[in-house]
Amino acid sequence: MADAPPRARTPRAEAPEDEELADHAPRLRLSRRGVVVLSTFCALVVLTGGWLVFFSSVLEVRTVAVQGLESGRLSEDEVRAAIGGLRHGPLARVDLDEAERRVAAVPRVARAEVWRGWPHTLRVKVTERQPVAAVRTAEGSFVQVDAGGVEFATEPQPPAGVPVVDLELSQQANEAASVIDRPALVRAAISVAASLPPDVRKQAGSLTVHSYDDIRLKLADGAAVRWGSAERSDRKARVLTALLGRKAATYDVSAPDAPAVSG
Repeated sequence: MADAPPRARTPRAEAPEDEELADHAPRLRLSRRGVVVLSTFCALVVLTGGWLVFFSSVLEVRTVAVQGLESGRLSEDEVRAAIGGLRHGPLARVDLDEAERRVAAVPRVARAEVWRGWPHTLRVKVTERQPVAAVRTAEGSFVQVDAGGVEFATEPQPPAGVPVVDLELSQQANEAASVIDRPALVRAAISVAASLPPDVRKQAGSLTVHSYDDIRLKLADGAAVRWGSAERSDRKARVLTALLGRKAATYDVSAPDAPAVSG
């Protein structure tokens, strides 16, 4: 008797494994009360953190660190005094822009940067004004002036390495005072001083203004420089730098395209 052919099996549908796991996985559901409790807790954390940062003494200013003071003429205490009450209280509440304005208002300061140094330090970087000339006053003191023409200090002696500006006005210059006054002549001399390269400026002993177009420079070795007016001062400074390689008693750069040397 022949064997009966095997009967075809009907495949049994099986649920995917991940679906079975999903069906049996526990589901976390917060009750309405739980949502309220969690929201309240998060709000308390945020409020507490804000209070600690902005209102408590935990992160208050304890130190004002000052950098950039190189001349020895401006002290850290003067900078701190300029900041005033802003250096007290929480660090996060310090008005940095106002602090910068206060420090920049100090006469010797050209520019100031202020930022927070967590957790307790207010940091200040100062750029001091650098004198390019000293203007002799009628009282015999010396007003220091920077390259921008800003007068920022008055002292009994001029700073080393910058020319002293003197006004010895000619009769013609005095007669033209209504057109070109003394402050304008001083500004012209400052413009000349600012154009000098540092190594030449150190050799300059004085800048004498006789008139608008007659400014003279006296070097430390006794040589004289006829500068003329303050016009084209950058060009004149380059020409003078080249001429100083030749020993002479007088250098004339009043016409920089046709300079002259004598003596």
